Amino acid sequence: MTGSRGTQPPAAATAEGTSAYELPNGRRITCVSPAEAKVLWAEAVDEGLYRSAADALRPGDTVLDIGANIGIVSLMFGWKAPDLRIVSVEPAPTTFSCLESNLRRHLPGAVAVRSAVSDRAGHCTFTYYPRSTGNSGLFADQRADDENTRIFLRNTGIPEDYIGEIVRDLHQGIDMTVPTLTVSDLIRDHDLREVSLLKIDVERAEHLVLAGIEDEHWPLIGHVVAEVHDEDGRLKTITDLLERHGFTVGVSQQPKLAGTDLYELGAMRPQGVQTPPRST
Repeated sequence: MTGSRGTQPPAAATAEGTSAYELPNGRRITCVSPAEAKVLWAEAVDEGLYRSAADALRPGDTVLDIGANIGIVSLMFGWKAPDLRIVSVEPAPTTFSCLESNLRRHLPGAVAVRSAVSDRAGHCTFTYYPRSTGNSGLFADQRADDENTRIFLRNTGIPEDYIGEIVRDLHQGIDMTVPTLTVSDLIRDHDLREVSLLKIDVERAEHLVLAGIEDEHWPLIGHVVAEVHDEDGRLKTITDLLERHGFTVGVSQQPKLAGTDLYELGAMRPQGVQTPPRST
């Protein structure tokens, strides 16, 4: 990570259900759970998909962060490369409140949008996990989410005796109705002439995010990074879709996720973004 602590404004009062947390780089954020924020920060800055994506960003690039949660990845991108144009999208009211607060405090030029992203605009049912907000989603599956968490904890060296206690009630969900938009809606609504980086972390809805990109907007997208749940052949389906649209695709799995259905996908367009001329 780049950047230093510097002088910061006084901490503001946090919304109900949220907490203040100081990141390892000294910057203060608003979060739902400090313990989860610590994990999210490690996922953002440790060697892997998001860090490599951040290294590829250049000043002035445009980032579309789908499934932004409380905004930690958006913040990391913005601190890594100056003058980014960032649109961060998150549907759950509590996490969106944190996202909005964190962007306002640290990246005032970024835009927060409260919506899920799918293959069509409208409304849908979203399952929110208050104790594990990062696993919330349109297709939340308590049993599968519990099992993936058990495997992750086992791989990171947590003693088996503690795993059951950690996972118990972790994925007790609250169903809510949230608005939905498509990637193409976001491109139009925010007049994005290019999307240098499309980041997707939407817990089993990644195929719907990509299905919501209209043909005219695919050439505007230069780089895609996504967490993919490989259920029912989804990883191959998404890889094939991106390759058809001219991307070179790479897939990896972090050692701590070995044995789960979670994979990291990175896709680059070798010829770069095809930005259309502005109409006069």
